[in-house]
Amino acid sequence: MLYATGRAPNTERLGLAEAGVKLTSKGAIEVDAYSRTSVAGIFAVGDVTDRMNLTPVALAEAMALVRTLFENCPTAMDYQYVPTAVFSNPPVGTVGLTESEAAKRGAIDIYTSSFKPLKHTLAGGAERTFMKLVVDRASERVLGLHMVGADAPEIAQGFAVALKCGATKRDFDATVGIHPTAAEEFVTMREKRK
Repeated sequence: MLYATGRAPNTERLGLAEAGVKLTSKGAIEVDAYSRTSVAGIFAVGDVTDRMNLTPVALAEAMALVRTLFENCPTAMDYQYVPTAVFSNPPVGTVGLTESEAAKRGAIDIYTSSFKPLKHTLAGGAERTFMKLVVDRASERVLGLHMVGADAPEIAQGFAVALKCGATKRDFDATVGIHPTAAEEFVTMREKRK
């Protein structure tokens, strides 16, 4: 069983209200795209802003702020195509839009695969892997990639680059996979879900 209980920003004893920094109803620090708070000269990044609570995102927000403040290069954090993982058993790896998020934007095609990896087939194991691609029907751009199974976080991280660069289903289809790997399945999916 897996329980995801969430988290709350730990801002209570920072004296933010006394400084005039606006907070959300959940206690998160309100910031703009450049991590500026409601008070000039006060910035916030990471979990206290409750934007996307992941360590690598906080690091990227901080680097964007460094470029903005010290390199004279205003930089806003790009939250699109941030890969995420749940290190459960089996693990989950995902990047991009979910099927329901993508469907709100327009017509989509869904490609799925459920299979037993070769290493389990040969060894008589029962473990299976599930994969999904969410594709914009008009442009063929891959909007989302989702996987449940061994090495899912590693595989999602690798494909995050492709999604960030605007890869299409045609690009995936034209890529030669490493055989026999689970990642190969993402570049050999041909059947659309009906």
